[in-house]
Amino acid sequence: MGALSAWHWAIVLIVIVVLFGSKKLPEAARGLGRSLRIFKSEVKEMQNDGKDTSAPTEQASTVTPPAQLPPVEAPYTTGNAHNPESKSA
Repeated sequence: MGALSAWHWAIVLIVIVVLFGSKKLPEAARGLGRSLRIFKSEVKEMQNDGKDTSAPTEQASTVTPPAQLPPVEAPYTTGNAHNPESKSA
C-alpha cells in the first residue's frame, strides 16, 4: 500500500502531460539538466578550493594565441577604377 505501482506512475505521468502540455515538458527537462550540470560543476569547484592551487597546470601551457589576420588594404579613394563607364575629369 505504501509503494507506487506501475498504474500509479502511469496516472501521474498522464496528469503531468495534461497539466503542462507536450511543448513545455522538453523545455522543463532541458532546464533541469542545465541546472544539474551547473550544480555538479559548483560542487566540484568547492571540493577543489581546498586543494593546492599554486602548482602550474598543464592546460595553461597548451593554450595557443589566436591566429593573426593579414592587414586589410585600404580601398581606392581617388578615381573610379571599378566602373569603366564613368568619366574622370
